Amino acid sequence: MDELELLARLIKCEAGGEGTVGMQAVASVIMNRVNQTQGEYGRYNTITDVIFAPRQFECATDQPQSIYYILPDAEHYAIAEWAINGGRLPDLIDALWFFNPYSPTCRNNFPNNNGYFQIRIGDHCFYNPANSYFST
Repeated sequence: MDELELLARLIKCEAGGEGTVGMQAVASVIMNRVNQTQGEYGRYNTITDVIFAPRQFECATDQPQSIYYILPDAEHYAIAEWAINGGRLPDLIDALWFFNPYSPTCRNNFPNNNGYFQIRIGDHCFYNPANSYFST
C-alpha cells in the first residue's frame, strides 16, 4: 500500500464522519508530524512511520484490521493528496495531536502537558506543541 492510500484510509477511519473540514484537520495533524524535525515526532519522517507509531492512531494500532479493510472514497484520496502537497487548515499549521473527548469540552493540555488546546473541530480537540514537547 502506498503512502497516499494509507493516508486516505486513515483519514476515513479516524474522521470519516466529521465532514470535509474534520478530515482535513486530521490530515493536517498527520502531515505536521511527518514534517516535524524536533521532539518525539522528529524520529518519524514518513506517513507510514507516523501512522504506525506506537499508541498513536486506534485505527492502525489498536484495531489494525480497520485500516486494512476500510476502503477510501475519492474524497479521502483528494484530502490526502491536498495534505501531502502542503495543504493545512489555518488553525492547524502546528497542531500535532487530536482526540475525541466524548464530552462537550476539551481539556486545556494534551498529552502529558506537552500540547496546548488550539481548536475544536467536530468531535475532535486539536493541540499545538508546548515548549516542553521539544525536549521529548
